[in-house]
Amino acid sequence: MATVINNLTTDQSALLAFKADVIDSRSVLANNWSISYPICNWVGISCGARHHRVVALNLSSFSLGGIIPPHLGNLSFLVSLDISENNFYGHLPNELGKLRRLRLINFAYNELSGSFPSWIGILSRLQILSFHNNSFTDRIPDFLLNLSKLEFLDLMENSLSGSLPNDIRLPKLEKLYLGSNDFFGQIPSSLSECTHLQTLWLADNKFSGRLPENIGNLSQLTDLNLAQNNLQGDMPTAIGNLQMLEHLNLGMNNLSGPVPPTIFNISTIRLINLIENQLSGHLPLTLGHSLPNLEFLTLFGNNLIGTIPNSITNASKLIGLDLSSNLFSGHIPHTFGNLRFLRFLNLMFNSLTTESSPADQWSFLSSLTNCRSLTELALNVNPLRGILPPFIGNFSASLRKFEAIKCELKGSIPQEIGNLSGLMFLKLDDNELNGTIPTTVGRFQQLQGLSLYDNDLQGSIPYYLCHLERLSQLLLNGNNLSGAIPACLGSLTSLRELHLGSNTLTYSIPSSLWSLEYILYVNLSSNSLSGPLPSSIQHLKVLINLDLSRNQLSGDIPITISGLKDLATLSLAGNQFNGPIPESFGSLISLESLDVSSNNISGKIPKSLEALLYLKKLNVSYNRLEGEIPIKGPFRNFSAQSFSGNYALCGPPRLQVPPCKEDKGKGSKKAPFALKFILPLIISIVLIAIVIMFFIRRQNGNTKVPVKEDVLSLATWRRTSYLDIQRATDGFNECNLLGRGSFGLVYKGTLFDGTNVAIKVFNLQLERAFRTFDSECEILRNVRHRNLVKIFSSCCNIDFKALVLEFMPNGSFEKWLYSYNYFLDILQRLNIMIDVALVLEYLHHGHSLAPIVHCDLKPNNILLDENMTAHVSDFGISKLLGEGDDSVTQTITMATIGYMAPEYGSEGIVSAKCDVYSYGVLLMETFTRKKPTDEMFTGEMSLRRWVKESLPHGLTEVVDANLVGEEQAFSAKTDCLLSIMDLALDCCMESPEQRIHMTDAAAELKKIRVKFLQQSSVAGTN
Repeated sequence: MATVINNLTTDQSALLAFKADVIDSRSVLANNWSISYPICNWVGISCGARHHRVVALNLSSFSLGGIIPPHLGNLSFLVSLDISENNFYGHLPNELGKLRRLRLINFAYNELSGSFPSWIGILSRLQILSFHNNSFTDRIPDFLLNLSKLEFLDLMENSLSGSLPNDIRLPKLEKLYLGSNDFFGQIPSSLSECTHLQTLWLADNKFSGRLPENIGNLSQLTDLNLAQNNLQGDMPTAIGNLQMLEHLNLGMNNLSGPVPPTIFNISTIRLINLIENQLSGHLPLTLGHSLPNLEFLTLFGNNLIGTIPNSITNASKLIGLDLSSNLFSGHIPHTFGNLRFLRFLNLMFNSLTTESSPADQWSFLSSLTNCRSLTELALNVNPLRGILPPFIGNFSASLRKFEAIKCELKGSIPQEIGNLSGLMFLKLDDNELNGTIPTTVGRFQQLQGLSLYDNDLQGSIPYYLCHLERLSQLLLNGNNLSGAIPACLGSLTSLRELHLGSNTLTYSIPSSLWSLEYILYVNLSSNSLSGPLPSSIQHLKVLINLDLSRNQLSGDIPITISGLKDLATLSLAGNQFNGPIPESFGSLISLESLDVSSNNISGKIPKSLEALLYLKKLNVSYNRLEGEIPIKGPFRNFSAQSFSGNYALCGPPRLQVPPCKEDKGKGSKKAPFALKFILPLIISIVLIAIVIMFFIRRQNGNTKVPVKEDVLSLATWRRTSYLDIQRATDGFNECNLLGRGSFGLVYKGTLFDGTNVAIKVFNLQLERAFRTFDSECEILRNVRHRNLVKIFSSCCNIDFKALVLEFMPNGSFEKWLYSYNYFLDILQRLNIMIDVALVLEYLHHGHSLAPIVHCDLKPNNILLDENMTAHVSDFGISKLLGEGDDSVTQTITMATIGYMAPEYGSEGIVSAKCDVYSYGVLLMETFTRKKPTDEMFTGEMSLRRWVKESLPHGLTEVVDANLVGEEQAFSAKTDCLLSIMDLALDCCMESPEQRIHMTDAAAELKKIRVKFLQQSSVAGTN
């Protein structure tokens, strides 16, 4: 009995030492691991019946963090060690090598790093090893081959590299996951010795060479995923020997030759994904006869030829079929209607046709109406010919997307198409359709995209399009539409793209269009529109492209266009504009193309345009411009064609204009006098003033502005002078201005060594500027995290304070979320939110200081680097909680309305739970694309309440429509978004005590990401 007690005391000491060294943010260990209770009753602990020693330690998802302490190495009877889904970081301690009885090690979903630990090789009893989703580097060592009892090995999502060992002999291995690393070289043929292997997942690496022929020896294999590598050569016919295979994914390689018919004889197979290879030849005529369980067949992006076998419809469980971007020809099988589970059918970019006889023409489409689960049908770029039949209206309400672009369609669009009440996207571009747009289109209450461009449609733009409240994309350009643009289009607040160019529209542009503040692209070119442009054009805040060329517009060009900071393309060519080019156009910082040619514009070309760094195309030809052509900035690259046909321009000979005359007036004669007499006088006065200021500040400097010693120590640690900052910003040139904050300006600067930095200059006339500077210095100098903006140095004088920070080339998250310069998909937004969650978790729980509360979390304070990794910035109003304090009270609340926790706004109480609330709001905003201050949120209605009342059944009503619209993984996306919204609501509970911790939020988001990727993969969207 005494021996048992001593042994348990040894284990207890090791566990208590472990508890003392780790970060226990939820106090799970603190509340459960106590000497008042038997150790075998502690949470996460299991003891053996024979020796009464700790044999299993399961701390998965306990929100623990820090470096793994070495004390675990004293648990000498430990058989199972699971600390997955926590926040441990750093290297693994060598003391773990003493745990010779270990059979299971699970360290998945942490932040562990370093080389593969050498002590793993001496754990001869090890059966399960998972380092999934960490940051391990270097090669897999050969000693891993000594683990003859290993059954499960998961090293996915690390940074491991090198080639795999040639001699892999793990006779009991059943699951091998090495995906999403940087491995290269050939796949070792010795893998065939692992005869018990059920899962082989090597996707998303850099493997090359041919697939080993003996891969067919793995008779137990159910899941083979080698996608996203550089594999070459033919597919081995021996794959057909894998008679237990369920998932085959070889997509996105360089495989060539025919698809082996043998793979279509594997009766167990559920998914075949061979996308984006160089496969050729015919599909076997018996395809489908032996595939009773096949759910997804995706072959797009190959060179397959011949007809689509009718037998494919014998695969009766088929859900998704993608044969797009091949060379298939012949008729589309009219037996597709037998596939009653079919949801996705993509046949675009082939040479497929319909039946030749009028009676049977489009019979395949009639057959498809029997597929009552069909969600997406894409037929683009096939020579289908003929008239779209009325029975297109017989599809079920489940149809979300119908595309038949460039299919040589003729005739009118049938009125019956309005029966497709669930349709979200209708695309019939580039055909020969005529007649009017059917009135029944107004029934599409779910419609988000209507694209009918490049046809021969006539009549006016129907007013019933204004009933489509969710419409985000309206493309009617390249038709014969006439009359006025309906004013009611201005009520479509979801509209992001409006293309009405190349029609015969007349009258003025309705003023209501200028109220579409979130529209991105407007093209009204090549019509007969008239009248002036109003100043209200400034309301198109996020506009990227505006093309009003070749109309009859007149009047001055409104100077308010200069407020469109995201505008990249502006074309006003071929109109009747007069007056000057506004000088304020120099503020169009994103402008890449400006065309005002063939108007009646007069005056000079503004020199302010020299500051437009991204301007690549300029055309001001055929106007009445005069004066000197600017020569700096982008003007160095423009040719004579940009300026031809003007009134009296002058400049360099290469622009084929006369040289400018030099002004030889009195001013030039007086220059020598000024240099000789006046300049020395000015210099003397300035020097005297500097000396006087020096003595005044020396006497009074210590009493006017007290500066904290710790802040000065930062400035002296790496000093940057005012002159350095002035040079770096080109004299604080407005061209380098990145933004304006509540306490000053932020400039882009280039240091003497060429490093690009962001320089935050504080406005010391503001009352709180000194405190803000001190707060940022104190926090940023004491914390280090990869998702925090790094501080390089500071400048701290009595009358000038600035911070030199890491430059983020992709700017703020707010710009990306609302400007749509680039679309952020679900995964990109999720990754950004995980980055933010990790840094908040670190600030609250993960460093040696007392908890830090950011207090002002919002999209504008999240910056993105060149890799789109998020970095949290702006700690000007952050609070450093005292030792042992959970909260403090602040008399002045400085946070942003809408993101502020209730207790902070009403009582000034600041705690880490305030950041959790703000994070929840940020999560909802990220995936709904609705600001918490949106005008729709008035009275009792808030973003939080709107989301809460809409879940779960109204999810698609609140999330950003662009996230769920067009891809196959609709179910995966909605599941992911629903989980995210549930988590956001958990963060935004009214009571701080009910809100979750950031450690839990970060862990949950990681789980959501993994589940989303897995579901997307199963849906065949790799």
